[in-house]
Amino acid sequence: MSDDTLAWMNELTAEMEERRKKIEAGGGEARIARQHKLNKLTARERIEKLLDADSFVELGVFTEHLGVEMMKNQKAPGEGVVTGYGLINGRKVFVFSQDFTVLGGSLGKMHGQKISQIMDMAAKMAAPIIGLNDSAGARIQEGVDSLSGYGDVFYRNAIYSGVVPQISAILGPCAGGAVYSPAMTDFVLMAKGSSYMFITGPDVIKMVTKEEVTFEALGGADVHNKKSGVAHLEEDDDEAVLEQIRNLLVYLPQNAKEKPLRRETKDPSDRETPEVLNIVHPDQSRTYPMKDLIKTIVDDKEFLEIQPLFAKNIIIGFAHLGGQSVGIVANNPRHMAGTLNIDASDKAARFIRTCDAFNVPIVTFVDVTGFMPGVSQEHAGIIRHGAKMLYAYAEATVPKITLIVRKSYGGAYLAMNSKDMGADVVLAWPTSAVAVMGAAGAVNVIYRKEIADSKNPDETRARLVQEYKKNFDNPYWAAGRGYIDDVIDPKDTRRYLINNLDMLEHKQESRPYKKHGNIPL
Repeated sequence: MSDDTLAWMNELTAEMEERRKKIEAGGGEARIARQHKLNKLTARERIEKLLDADSFVELGVFTEHLGVEMMKNQKAPGEGVVTGYGLINGRKVFVFSQDFTVLGGSLGKMHGQKISQIMDMAAKMAAPIIGLNDSAGARIQEGVDSLSGYGDVFYRNAIYSGVVPQISAILGPCAGGAVYSPAMTDFVLMAKGSSYMFITGPDVIKMVTKEEVTFEALGGADVHNKKSGVAHLEEDDDEAVLEQIRNLLVYLPQNAKEKPLRRETKDPSDRETPEVLNIVHPDQSRTYPMKDLIKTIVDDKEFLEIQPLFAKNIIIGFAHLGGQSVGIVANNPRHMAGTLNIDASDKAARFIRTCDAFNVPIVTFVDVTGFMPGVSQEHAGIIRHGAKMLYAYAEATVPKITLIVRKSYGGAYLAMNSKDMGADVVLAWPTSAVAVMGAAGAVNVIYRKEIADSKNPDETRARLVQEYKKNFDNPYWAAGRGYIDDVIDPKDTRRYLINNLDMLEHKQESRPYKKHGNIPL
């Protein structure tokens, strides 16, 4: 290479590096300082914390905005979003991270195009998509072009749903159209005190409805984790959210064609668990901590609960059994006696479908009296919402194992994955009972006339209740008809679950052709 050529190349390289430095500087030192003052990391710092060290490769570095009339004199380094790919625990992932220091992270057409292109690449490479959201919403200056940018992203959220895992972290404001993309992803995580999600902000609400509300009370992390159910997990800050994403991916495969990786464990598959008898009282009226029972049985007592603050009457989450990733659905007797209401049905159905989409076996722990009665539940559509659970379990083709711990009554018996709804294996403890309803309720219906005609109705009712319990409040009636595969010693639960999971590892199940089903949304 001649000296002239070398000098020319050095000049071009220097210009390239100068341009890159300006882009990497985002909105500049002052705006970065403000980001840090709000206890928020920058877009690039988040990627660095999320991915394995030195694994990030950036794409779309020099993308610029459309240059419409109202934007001619404004710079937007990187178009306000950093996109690329890297590794998490050695596995490839694709990521976009919105830069609030650049025009508030607002989404314009090219900003949306960058995200769309990285999503397309993730789908081609069959790897997870992780979105780090920190955006004021649509870029008003670009008008309908901005809306088009959102449409590009929403479309891909939908068509890649169930193809590769999609995870959203809300690490700042997420307003207007910006909230719909995270809502269509598989998991939404929020940082306390610094993240918000809402369609219309406090100012618009005050103007239209006269209601006064703060950002936090309207759409903060607590609101969406406890009340709306939009979010799945909340953490103290950006770093904790990013670490939780790394933890979550341990339980998921790269894509729908793969299974989750097996995890090495020194926890023996045949470990006995006699301590469960100190957790679960045989008296069906006594509550107990279902989460303690789950942790006692799973590998290394590690259980990642999902949506722990929403619809607490049902528990969902991930664990490992014999090294296999499993999704767990369980009634929670300590909240509303573990009954199924609208929120619990929605929560469980969505989780069941997520597990099925990504080949995660489902283990169901049952202790349920039924669906929640009441006018408000009926009028709000408990029939439609409860049907979602029935649909989700029936639709799922992954290995499905059900353990009946204590009671399993009425329609909730079916909704908690009975043999009739497609459970591959149903196990029960001797403490369990399967029936249309509890003994007292059944006696009041069946023997109403006999009780009314007796000289001592209370004594007659009590005698009949005891007889009913003896004959029907046990697992053997259902086991005798093939609805329960085995009644097991509680201390052997872990061994039975793992043995059956191993047996079902290569399960194949075909279904009739259809374009898609029509879940009762």
